[in-house]
Amino acid sequence: MIWFWLKNSRIFSLPMAILSWLVIFVYALKNGGNIINGITALIGISFAQLATNLFDDYMDYKNLPPNSQQAKCAYIKDGKATLKDVLKVVILYLSISTLTGLFLLIRCGIPVIGLALIGGIIALLYSKMSQRGFSELAVGITFGPLLFEGVYFVMTKNFSLEVLVMSIAVVMFTIGLMYTHTVLDFEGDICSHKKTLVCRLGSKTKAINGIFFVYGLGYLFTLILAYIMKNPDILATFVLVPLVFNLKNSLKSFECGGEEKEFYVRLLKARNLMVFYSLILTLALV
Repeated sequence: MIWFWLKNSRIFSLPMAILSWLVIFVYALKNGGNIINGITALIGISFAQLATNLFDDYMDYKNLPPNSQQAKCAYIKDGKATLKDVLKVVILYLSISTLTGLFLLIRCGIPVIGLALIGGIIALLYSKMSQRGFSELAVGITFGPLLFEGVYFVMTKNFSLEVLVMSIAVVMFTIGLMYTHTVLDFEGDICSHKKTLVCRLGSKTKAINGIFFVYGLGYLFTLILAYIMKNPDILATFVLVPLVFNLKNSLKSFECGGEEKEFYVRLLKARNLMVFYSLILTLALV
């Protein structure tokens, strides 16, 4: 039962939170950061992400179009869980995340409340934001400046300009995963009148080409980060550029309503890009 809910909460996407956390965790440790606070923050971040993923299914299920992806809300469509069950698990996830926030509040002070409130509001509003084309903005804030500055603060009691630039560089690869997901859902989202950023572009061809813009911004801030930190090792992340082209070409060959396997193969390509980038960046910072 535990694995059932973790799988349907898209646990496969957790590496984007864990790897983002790892980058800033390592950097904060180099600056004398507190290990316990950093690990506690990871627990809260992980359960908040699982809650967001599951709540997105809760909201989406009510408006699923006939030609939606086979993988989309399959466990609800097949009767393996009800919407009430989904909501109960979402509340459980958020409760665990809230407890970690209270622990960090006691140890680190009032700023934790502000960070937690912003994250909580975005988590609850994510589905609505996604329907209006703001999912990338939501992900950009939560997995970028909010996560990086938040973890850095609870570990060091400070905020940092270098951390801000680092967060933008890394989060563009996280946004790449979310953007890829909306490209794969393009036809279904059009039918259900969901105004995602991809849908607003008007055509799937433009949406697929947008992959270059997303990852291009990531590499632009990577260059800025390498410059302000005076660390050329960070440029080793450019070895992943061919994988961006591979992802783009694989999206061109995908057909809506296809096999679940084909959907996830392409989604995992985007996830792996983010994982590899974060690992290389972490090694460069070490």
